[in-house]
Amino acid sequence: MDSKEKKQLSEADIKAKFITPAIVKAGWDEMTQIRREVTLTPGPVVVRGNLSSRNKKKKKFADYVLQKEKGVPVAVVEAKENNYSISHGLQQALGYADILDVPSAFSSNGDGFASHNKVPVEGDNIEKELSMDNFPSPDELWKRYKAFRGIEDEQEKLVTQPYYDDGSGKEPRYYQAEAINRVVEKVAQGEKRLLLVMATGTGKTYTTFQIIWRLWQAKKVKRILFLVDRNILADQTLVNDFKPFGSVMTKIKNRKIDPAYEIYLGLYQALTGPYEEDKIFKSVSRDFFDLIVIDECHRGSANADSAWKEILEYFDSAVQLGLTATPKETEYASNITYFGEPVYTYTLKQGIQDGFLAPYKVVRIDIDKDILGWIPSLGMKDDLGNPIEQRLYNQADMDRILVLNKRTTLVAERVMKLLKATDPYSKTIIFCEDIDHAERMRKAIVNAAGKFATDNSKYVMRITGDSIEGKAELDNFIDPESRYPVIATTSELLTTGVDAKTCKLIVLDKTINSMTTFKQIVGRGTRIEESQNKYFFTIMDFKKATELFKDPEFDGEPVVIYEPTDDDDPVPPDPTPIGDEDDESEVQETEGRYKIRVSGVEVSILSERVEYLGEDGFMVTESYRDYSRKNIRKEFSSLDDFLQKWQSAKKKAAIIEALGEYGIELPKLAQEVGKDYGDFDLICHIAFDQPPLTKKERANQVKKRDYFAKYGEQMRAVLEALLDKYADEGIVSIENNNVLKLNPFSSIGTPVEIINGVFGGKTNYELALQDLENELFKQAQ
Repeated sequence: MDSKEKKQLSEADIKAKFITPAIVKAGWDEMTQIRREVTLTPGPVVVRGNLSSRNKKKKKFADYVLQKEKGVPVAVVEAKENNYSISHGLQQALGYADILDVPSAFSSNGDGFASHNKVPVEGDNIEKELSMDNFPSPDELWKRYKAFRGIEDEQEKLVTQPYYDDGSGKEPRYYQAEAINRVVEKVAQGEKRLLLVMATGTGKTYTTFQIIWRLWQAKKVKRILFLVDRNILADQTLVNDFKPFGSVMTKIKNRKIDPAYEIYLGLYQALTGPYEEDKIFKSVSRDFFDLIVIDECHRGSANADSAWKEILEYFDSAVQLGLTATPKETEYASNITYFGEPVYTYTLKQGIQDGFLAPYKVVRIDIDKDILGWIPSLGMKDDLGNPIEQRLYNQADMDRILVLNKRTTLVAERVMKLLKATDPYSKTIIFCEDIDHAERMRKAIVNAAGKFATDNSKYVMRITGDSIEGKAELDNFIDPESRYPVIATTSELLTTGVDAKTCKLIVLDKTINSMTTFKQIVGRGTRIEESQNKYFFTIMDFKKATELFKDPEFDGEPVVIYEPTDDDDPVPPDPTPIGDEDDESEVQETEGRYKIRVSGVEVSILSERVEYLGEDGFMVTESYRDYSRKNIRKEFSSLDDFLQKWQSAKKKAAIIEALGEYGIELPKLAQEVGKDYGDFDLICHIAFDQPPLTKKERANQVKKRDYFAKYGEQMRAVLEALLDKYADEGIVSIENNNVLKLNPFSSIGTPVEIINGVFGGKTNYELALQDLENELFKQAQ
């Protein structure tokens, strides 16, 4: 093939005819080692108003990922058309190599390969060009990968131990594979204390399963203990991610560790207790477990008197892997930390930017008595007839010391107002100060919900530690297929670990000073559930808790300061609280505290503001309309630029698809601006302030100009029907030839008969359609 012909080929043709054969020739197995068209990240979800869409411009998509084994990537190859230079795609490939943390990146246009090697041997260049016959072999790139990751030859068998494959074709996401590989590599290198930091909703349990599976299958570990602190976490794990372990897995119960199993799921409360006879973990030898995984290791395990502390100390010869979403640790009196630097970190911010986690919008509501404060009149008594201390009560006192019943009613009514305006069956969690507040909020929601509550008594439930009825409904609340309960009021129980995938609204009527608690609460909403149309969630904040979003600690890198010596306490310290830590003990104290309850005091909303998560990770105030305007202007520099490209486009759908890459969906924009406007007028109006015409107005203008007079009877009938179709459905519908299968076209003939018989061929039909489109948008020229 000569160079001129080669330059006519598409990128897909270059890959099929030149790049793939060259890689296969170098010894790469096409079925097991070459992954093509790999989506690394789907692109972030953009939220404005009640609308959401993906910004596909920021999608990360690799043409080739080469792997030693499934889930062990070693190199990236980026392909380009032959009109580009050999190295044109190398920067792009390097970006993907950084994401996958591999040392080898390549670019090719079909003439050769541009190569970048992050671990060159002495005397070799970092970048060079290779002929199509000299692509590196799997052994060469694996050797390079081992040098890059510090893997010794004797560790290779464990590092390449296959992942569990359920046959569905499911692949770990890039960050899951990296987390799994990093842990397995560190275990192969003999490390015993490991920390994995992954934001809530990123699949920590699936990641943990694959780590355990590979180490267990390789016989590096035989008996494994997975420690959790909530029953529901153990039960979820047993029936979901860990299910493939089957009969070798058990949940520790009846205060007995049965040595007949190999995989143990355990509540630390079931393994230990305050008395020596409760410490059943001591019924087995200290080397019984080879691997202990501690879920949510930032919680109780860090306390000096922690029940987990003695379990970890007892099995000190085991590999111990801590999992957490909130790793922030600060200097502590004993100057120690337990796990050392995280093996791998994947933050909430990164997850949202990649598009794996749901972004959020924040509705901040200030109530007058919270912000301005309230002073009781001299001699005023509460609802029980007790005198009220005359002082200024403000937000910090609300529902902790002072209960204004009308405030609770106002919050409940505002929550229901939002739900009724969007979806009254959106799963909602309302975080309250304590159990008493959660019960009062449940009652207020019942009254505000009206018919929704009377139709089903479980529309709202209090799910708190003391409520048997509420806890019994927890499984139904988190089940995507179960409509009820819709709303859960709680104080602490739902802050962590509960996998509420479809939660769309989080209400904060709780004072939160702890960054750890705040991150865990936000984590309740971060899962994307496409089957349930859940792409974002809303945080409604009555207590200024979302001010913590502004704190650099909210999504900063985990800071681990000290490593323990042999004489140090092995258990990591608690994170230093910001202000007063609102932990479980504080909540329990408030249960028995006398509260001032007052019914007659009026309250009102002082201000309300809606903010969205911006592209830079900061909160912004911006509508979907503003977002669309900004990004349309990125694609088209001026109105003239847009008009020229619109008129010259053979298919207008191509322009609409280009805007879709930014996450701009014109049908959604029409919901905000006006459903009667077509795509052309929406773009001109939103981005360039042009007065819009409806689709029907545009169609009528064409009819008034007697445009169809130049056509014969049958052509005119088809074009008039297309014009009516545009008036009803818009430009994209008439550009699709399938429209000719519908009425009234079917009465004229089949699509082939219309195109060939009426118009004399496809070229003539397309020219007539193009002429009609030019006439439709004529006055804009």
